[in-house]
Formats: sequence, structure tokens, C-alpha cells
Amino acid sequence: MTIHSTSEEGEGAGRLAADAIAEPSLHFVRLNDCELAYYERYPELEALGPTLLFVHATGFHARVWDQVIARLPRVHSIALDQRGHGRSEKKRLLHWRVVGQDQAALVEALALENIVGVGHSMGGHAMIDAAAACGDRFRRLLLVDPVVFPPDHYLDGDVPARFSEGPMHPAAKRRNHFDSVEAMIDRLKGRSSFPRFDPRSFRDYCMHGLRPAEHGNGFELACPPEIEASVYMSTRTNGAIYESARSLEIPVLVLRAQEPRDELVGPMAFSTSPTWPGLAAEFPNGREIHFPDKTHFLPMEIPDEVAALIRKELEAAG
Repeated sequence: MTIHSTSEEGEGAGRLAADAIAEPSLHFVRLNDCELAYYERYPELEALGPTLLFVHATGFHARVWDQVIARLPRVHSIALDQRGHGRSEKKRLLHWRVVGQDQAALVEALALENIVGVGHSMGGHAMIDAAAACGDRFRRLLLVDPVVFPPDHYLDGDVPARFSEGPMHPAAKRRNHFDSVEAMIDRLKGRSSFPRFDPRSFRDYCMHGLRPAEHGNGFELACPPEIEASVYMSTRTNGAIYESARSLEIPVLVLRAQEPRDELVGPMAFSTSPTWPGLAAEFPNGREIHFPDKTHFLPMEIPDEVAALIRKELEAAG
């Protein structure tokens, strides 16, 4: 295992004005046959209390947690760019067990202990598997609208061949090139659930969600459309997630948004919850908070409330 580090310079994408949040250090590590990027804050505090591990949703990146972290006390934290996203290596996803394996490998490689895990959407799904695989390294989990369908909605056996034959999900048709961060902001600010985002969270999403274009001028999405499409097309591949959930003895808090969508894989109507309402009861020590008037994008929509719940989990973890 080799870890190398660099500073996050924005590479022409622009920056927010300085505020209370410390700039993270950016690190790269090759694990599970993929180079993963992660951001670390306050490493000097690791021995003094819990470590927060943040993992984002499909199509997002580690820096969408910035505004939540800005509302928390100083604590050691790691925010992961999942494979295919952010600064991590661009690899398609064919089975959702892999993202849990990535998280577990990172926890082991960094020798993290006393973890309070905070995972959103796919990141929450993966965190269930990671916590189950990492013994007693996790103390508590806060799963923000995790993508976990009813048990009978998962596929049996091998991944269908169509998942590896090319992008078929509408996400593959996303616009991939923008002249600037401001151009991305202008295009998205009135679309989908973006008007409900906290303004700084929305800017973080756009600012850190672009990378300089490989060819020519401008910027491209840090999660390429074909990568995002592969994630959505393989959502039903990890029915073993329930074995992991039932094996966890630690406290697990599930935050659930608006009632679940009718279609599991289909048009990009992502505002409602993909979380099976019965999920919290599958954990031996699980509980749920329901937000019936909020969208799937809780960390970006209500960072104050999400941060307040994380503070309570930190206090309970000691």
C-alpha cells in the first residue's frame, strides 16, 4: 500500500471565501485494485476522540460534506471519493459489494478506530457492508437515506451481462462539459432538487464536481456520465446487504426522506427516498428519523439538521 498526498488547489475551478472550516489535505491510496482519493481534516485529533468517516452519494464527491463539517466541532475526519467519483480512479461499477469492500479496505489501510460513520445514499449502503467487515472499528453509523431496497427486490446469482455492455441508464446522457463552474451553476440552479440545496452546498457540489477537461478547454464532470450510469444500472446486485445489516450490533440511525419512488431503475427522479421503510428494524440496534417533506439530498438540503444529528452521535460515542 502506498499513500501519497497533495494540496487541493481547485485547478482553475474557483474557490469559496475562507470561513470557519479548515481546508483538508488530499491523499491518494491504491486499494482493491483502484486508486482512491480521500480528504482528511484535523489528523492531530485522531487519538483524542472518534473519527468521522463521510461517504457521499452516486454522482457526488467528498467535498459535498464541507458545509456539514463546517457546522461540527473540530474532530478528526476522513471524506472518501468513491471509485469513479471526484479525484478517485474512473472505474465502472458492476456490483455494489465492491464499494463496501473499498470502504473496508480504506479503514484497514489507515488503521482507523473508534469510527462514527456517516454515509449518504450509495455511500450509506456501502457503509453497512464496511462496518460488518471491519469488526469493532465502527462505533456508530448514521445512514442518510441509504439506497437499500426491500429484500425481495435484489437479483440472485451473477450480475446480468447487460450491466457490462455499456451505459443504458439516462444518466449516461448527462451534459459532461462546462466552460466554468459558473456555467454549471447557471445550468443546474433551477433544475431537479438543486433549488432546495443550501447555497454553499450547491456551490461546493459544482465547484468540486468538475475537473479540467482532458482535451481542450473547460471542465468535465468529476463523475463521468458513463460511470454514474453504471452505478444506477447495478443497484439491485447486493442482496447480501441484509446479512451485513443483521450482523451489526452497534447503534445505527437511519434518516429517511420522502416516501420511496415506485421505480427502482428508470427515469432520473431522484428527489424521493430509495430507502425501504423497514430497513431500520433490520439492524439489531437500529432506529429511524423520517423527513417526509425533505428530498433524498438531505446533507445538502438541511446541513444544519444533519450536523446536529452527527453531533449527538459523536457525544454518544464518547
